[in-house]
Amino acid sequence: MFVVTAIAILITMALALVRAMFGPTVFDRVLALNMFGTKTVLLICVVCFLTGRTDFLDLALLYSLMNFIGMVALLRFSQFGHFREEAAGN
Repeated sequence: MFVVTAIAILITMALALVRAMFGPTVFDRVLALNMFGTKTVLLICVVCFLTGRTDFLDLALLYSLMNFIGMVALLRFSQFGHFREEAAGN
């Protein structure tokens, strides 16, 4: 059952990559990359259950936090074009 789940996750990851490459807007591409990151976390969890190694769950949690921070940074950069704070008087 977990093998079928892993195959389904891999198929949706491939579809997300296609959407990321050919998305009409930047935000469609960002959403597809976020979905790819989420599916990667799910795939790590499925591999964890298949192999019986519970330390993969820690890696999945770390990857999900990195995915969230990366998406926030990417959206901030796409909106403002930089990462620095602007002065209040300007």
